[in-house]
Amino acid sequence: MKITKTYQFRLYPTKEQEVLIYKTFGCTRFLYNQMLEEKKKDKMLSKFDLFKKIPEYIKNYPFLSEVDSCSLRNSITDLMIGFDRYYKKLGRYPNYQKRGVKESYRTNWNRSSYKGKEYASIEVDMKEKIITLPKLKKVKIRGYRKLEKLLGRILNATIKQVGYKYYVCVCVEEELEIPVMSEKRAIGIDVGVKNMVVTSDGEYYENPDFLKKYERRIKGYQ
Repeated sequence: MKITKTYQFRLYPTKEQEVLIYKTFGCTRFLYNQMLEEKKKDKMLSKFDLFKKIPEYIKNYPFLSEVDSCSLRNSITDLMIGFDRYYKKLGRYPNYQKRGVKESYRTNWNRSSYKGKEYASIEVDMKEKIITLPKLKKVKIRGYRKLEKLLGRILNATIKQVGYKYYVCVCVEEELEIPVMSEKRAIGIDVGVKNMVVTSDGEYYENPDFLKKYERRIKGYQ
């Protein structure tokens, strides 16, 4: 059985990395709001229709190319999840995102190869306390001191800002082993007054008579 588990680490970016994180917050928020405008003009647009518009927006707004492309796609995914919840009457109509409110972005795990070597877009080194993220490269982290490594497969990572602090939440898919109970035998149980329990294989469990025991004790105290 597979389950998803999230590990949250404190993130310690350099000044340059902090600037890039701030830019990514702004770019994902900008694209989210632009795509919301597109949906208002044409309600029939699907998520993939909006994905196709990303190159056009990057051409018109070159600053979008400076940030992680997965974060841009995920901003559209989040927008469409909002619309899906609205149509199912589970939430409100999606609103424009505002600066300084829930600053975060999400990036996905991907694998690539270069000159015969395999690379992963997200990697966590628990010994060195470093996480590798797209565009940001290696960033220092803190948390889970007793954990030697993350088990399972990394799905995505969410970078967020809370006050003046930065955090990264790594979502991992893990295999959960459920022990199989071996059924050796089955018995029937009869609950009575004289005998508290009588089983079908002839075992008797006497009634402990707690009430009589404490009645005698109360009489003694009186």
